[in-house]
Amino acid sequence: MLEATDISKRFPGVQALDRVSLSLRPGEVHALVGENGAGKSTLVKVLTGVHQPDGGRLRLGGEPASFGTPLEAQRSGISTIYQEVNLIPLMSVARNLLLGHEPRSRLGTIDVPRMHAEAERTLAGFGLRTDVRRPLRTLGVGAQQMVALARAVSADARVVIMDEPTSSLEPREVATLFEVVTALRRRGIATIYVSHRLEELYRICDRVTVLRDGRVAHTGPLAALDRLRLISLMLGRDLAEVRTEGVTRFSGEHDAAAGPPVLEARGLSRRHVLSDVSVAVRPGEVVGLGGLLGAGRTETAKAIVGAMPVDAGEVVVAGFPLRRRTTAGAIRAGVSMLPEDRKAEGIVATLSVRENIALAALPRLSRAGVVSDARIDRVVDTFMRRLRIKAASPHQRVSELSGGNQQKVLLARWLAMNPKALLLDEPTRGIDVGAKAEVQTLIEELAGEGLGVLLISSDLEELVEGSDRIVVLRDGAVVRELSGAEVTEDHLMAAIAAASGGGTHG
Repeated sequence: MLEATDISKRFPGVQALDRVSLSLRPGEVHALVGENGAGKSTLVKVLTGVHQPDGGRLRLGGEPASFGTPLEAQRSGISTIYQEVNLIPLMSVARNLLLGHEPRSRLGTIDVPRMHAEAERTLAGFGLRTDVRRPLRTLGVGAQQMVALARAVSADARVVIMDEPTSSLEPREVATLFEVVTALRRRGIATIYVSHRLEELYRICDRVTVLRDGRVAHTGPLAALDRLRLISLMLGRDLAEVRTEGVTRFSGEHDAAAGPPVLEARGLSRRHVLSDVSVAVRPGEVVGLGGLLGAGRTETAKAIVGAMPVDAGEVVVAGFPLRRRTTAGAIRAGVSMLPEDRKAEGIVATLSVRENIALAALPRLSRAGVVSDARIDRVVDTFMRRLRIKAASPHQRVSELSGGNQQKVLLARWLAMNPKALLLDEPTRGIDVGAKAEVQTLIEELAGEGLGVLLISSDLEELVEGSDRIVVLRDGAVVRELSGAEVTEDHLMAAIAAASGGGTHG
């Protein structure tokens, strides 16, 4: 159905793709995996007309193909679902779903009633029932992703590329997505599936291509590879080394936290959002926030750092109440937060790696209002080495880095502030296995150095293995706290299920 042969692509200082080949058969679900920076995103952008290859050739349906723009690729039958929803927030759900394909009346105007009826019928097939006249931005991220999925699949697609499609979805929505993939397979539509979640790959994918450092490290049937072998191919390391790292990297065993809390939230409340939420973090302790999406985890973190106003409650840092409830006040007191959406709320895409790392620390790196380039360079070099940030140079634009390296840049920014407490909201979402392990190891190291960490993760395994205690939320309220021997996946799932009445959340 689709064949890429010897595709090469070079950016300034970086060979992103080096003679990469990939073939996709009708009805096949083909996994594309690799560490961040391996070349996955660049290959997808070549296949979809975003980038033009420096060498190699493409064939679609057996015929030579060349896509000068994403629109040309789409019209040829290649649809893409991106990790970040690429729709128009202010337009209605129906307009987003049928944009460019709206039903027309005899006079050539948009047939609005018919458009709404088609949109409702299409979305119902994806388990999504909503008022299609409402603006897309009023839906949750998971529902927006389902609209993007429905739009891509409902087009006359021959190939569907899914880039981390489940990163924002609830389990029920993930099940619907897998049903859609199965339906695509029956219709003979080929799928490229990019994901760092190995259990998903083994559940739905037929073959796999592993990229490493811009080259193909392996391609073949996925069932022929066990998980350790797949990870070793991605990392470029021996199986024995991967096994050892799997045991020692993120064991969840920290030294017992001692002393008074370094960070304490007391009775945080905001109408319809939070209700009397209290949580404390001691030096050297990792406290997890558990619960379903919408339980109030992110809202709690934002309330702590002053990014969301509250009606009642207080935040105490190292024994001193925060007087100024602003993000600047929290940062000065020693509390920093890594946001869930690194692109919208974290990195400044137009700035370099160096500028992004130094951004928050500029006042500390200046004297009499004059910024010292030498001091900035020392800080940036220290954290680029410590966090193993892969970039052509500190002056490379941060938007050109892989997702995992962008995440490390954000971590470096806040670590450069020498915080007392660090709030991490989904720190490993959308990054590959290797980068995920590195971030998890770093969290362990930071806790070992006495930093208090508040960890939010939708990955139950990650939350359990990385936390000393877990505070479980539902509907913006604390419903249970797990500690000691209770910190297991079974106990966490039971706490969430009991707190949720065994059903779905609103």
